[in-house]
Amino acid sequence: MEQGGDKVIYKKLSYQIVGVLYEVYNSLGYGYLEKYYEKAVEKCFKDAKIKYKRQAPYKIIFRNEIIGRNYMDFIVNNKIVLELKRGDHFSKSNIEQIKNYLKVTDMKLAILAHFTSRGVKIFRIFNPDNKQ
Repeated sequence: MEQGGDKVIYKKLSYQIVGVLYEVYNSLGYGYLEKYYEKAVEKCFKDAKIKYKRQAPYKIIFRNEIIGRNYMDFIVNNKIVLELKRGDHFSKSNIEQIKNYLKVTDMKLAILAHFTSRGVKIFRIFNPDNKQ
């Protein structure tokens, strides 16, 4: 947690990410494919000198064997998983996907950003298994 007794995890970095998401939405609006929102977010991260990994890979392991690979949209500053979605409705599978990302990375926080026709919707999801 951040200093000063504040309960918001990674407050400054979270606000920077949210600012980027609103900047992208305010500039592009609604209707583009997810990959274009991703490219715009990446440009903002570069310009703001925010460290990130785009399309960060992780392995799916079963009985000590790699059975597949998947990719997270972003890992920001090695602290926050950021996943982008497009459309007017969240699905339960979006939330489950984020929970899996938190599990495999053992990170504390993920942000799920949904670019909708009514604006960008942002959900912060915490890893209940991370006790740090």
